[in-house]
Amino acid sequence: MKLNRDLREFVGLLNSHKVEFLVVGAHALAYHGLPRYTKDIDLFVAPRAGNADSMIRAIDEFGFASVGLSASDFLTPDIVVQLGVEPHRLDLLTGLSGISWDEAWSQRIAGTLDGLDVWFLSKDCYIKNKLASGRPQDLADVARLRQIRP
Repeated sequence: MKLNRDLREFVGLLNSHKVEFLVVGAHALAYHGLPRYTKDIDLFVAPRAGNADSMIRAIDEFGFASVGLSASDFLTPDIVVQLGVEPHRLDLLTGLSGISWDEAWSQRIAGTLDGLDVWFLSKDCYIKNKLASGRPQDLADVARLRQIRP
């Protein structure tokens, strides 16, 4: 999946600052074979102190220092930090419904996103997360994903 210049730059900064994160949401769905339109990129961030510090350095270097985020924002469970505007918004998540960071990380899948090395949420974890969310679009995505990859 192709990213716009800003999103690609941000993901590159996460890599250069060694932030532990997983690509989740529609970009993970596309990786698993079902591309669909999305207005953002969802990244699940490891909620650990050193990782939160690295995340703040990446955000500051990207140009969002004035937003006033701190490492503690990435240590609080189940927070969504939104940066930018649709259709190129960043959604930085510290939790996912139905799955822990450790479970998601242990089952991660290596891949590339617009030429950048990233980790994707596994298909099984994706399904578990979307079933726990229970939103109609999520349930439809799970049904479609199960059809093409039983």
